[in-house]
Amino acid sequence: MALFLAFKEIWRNKGRFLLFSLVIALITTLVLFIAGLAEGLGTANREYIEKLDGELIVFQENVKLSTLTSRLDRETLRRVERVPGVEKAGPVGLSNAELVFLDGQEDTSISLIGIEPGKPGGAPALKGRGLKGNRSNEVVIDGKLSKEYNLDLGETIRIKSIQGTEEEFFDMEIVGITDGRQFFFQPAVFMSLEIWDKVRPQSVVSGGSLAYNIIVVRLTDPSNQENVAAEIQNQVSDVEVVDLVTAYEATPGYSAQQSTLNTQKGFTLLIGILVIGGFFQIQTLQKIPNIGMLKAIGTGNVTVGLSVISQIIIVTVLGVALGTITTLLLSLGLPSQVPILFTREAATAAILSLVIIGPIGGLVSVWMALKAEPLMALGLNS
Repeated sequence: MALFLAFKEIWRNKGRFLLFSLVIALITTLVLFIAGLAEGLGTANREYIEKLDGELIVFQENVKLSTLTSRLDRETLRRVERVPGVEKAGPVGLSNAELVFLDGQEDTSISLIGIEPGKPGGAPALKGRGLKGNRSNEVVIDGKLSKEYNLDLGETIRIKSIQGTEEEFFDMEIVGITDGRQFFFQPAVFMSLEIWDKVRPQSVVSGGSLAYNIIVVRLTDPSNQENVAAEIQNQVSDVEVVDLVTAYEATPGYSAQQSTLNTQKGFTLLIGILVIGGFFQIQTLQKIPNIGMLKAIGTGNVTVGLSVISQIIIVTVLGVALGTITTLLLSLGLPSQVPILFTREAATAAILSLVIIGPIGGLVSVWMALKAEPLMALGLNS
């Protein structure tokens, strides 16, 4: 009975309810885009660190976990490797450069990542092979870079770097392609540390000793992170050791960025509750006489309440479905440079939140319907 009443009223007022479903669809689109933007920006910031094949990262002490500011040497690496519980430790060098195209395409910024082949810090080659030699001019590139610029195995890429006061160009052969490994919003290009030390931008070209930015540590027992981290800091001087999550959350702007976007999403959901609540409150006020008639002929409060709730759920679900479909269609036309990423978890959480706010926003309407007195609603209380 309750569902029949809900459908009957929606069908008799198709235009009104469809219009409101479209309003909910717009709110859904906004919430999903904010969720996608938060996920996309977060991924672009943390992707490389989040996917590291280790459990801990060693930084230089007192650099506020800044990957680009931290400087570590070979002796520090040896001491870390000797700490009980450490299976392998891999030095990683990080810097920026530009990829130059000779076919007229615009140059693009990249993250240069120097690693020791076979040690933590690198990336698995999903196509081709990984790095082998320490001195060969070969690279493994980010899968997104390969897709966007149609780069494939065996091709040669040209990297532009500032050496002293001059621009220098280095030709590298692509031997492997990995998955997405962005670092600081830039696609990654992996090379051996010795080659990285020659290619990376330098204010003064010198033959000094090689310095790394961070050391990635793989543990024999990943569940023993806290104890091993404390032991490394006890045995190795002037270092700070953190897990991967702490490392990428310390990235400049990451926490503030995510907090801002989550706040925007929260306010959008709040607006959705107010809009849905306002619409159904007006709708309920207009049909108080009808509700009074239903109660006068014996319809119980349970049926009336379920009818109102069913109406709210139907209209909300229709609006959320329309908004979700619209968002997915719009996302297909977005350029690859727009950092929006729709993951199953984030999209599901956003959609469920939107479906839940409908009944929450309509609680006042249900209360009004239940409180309606038959005689007063029909104007016969006198």
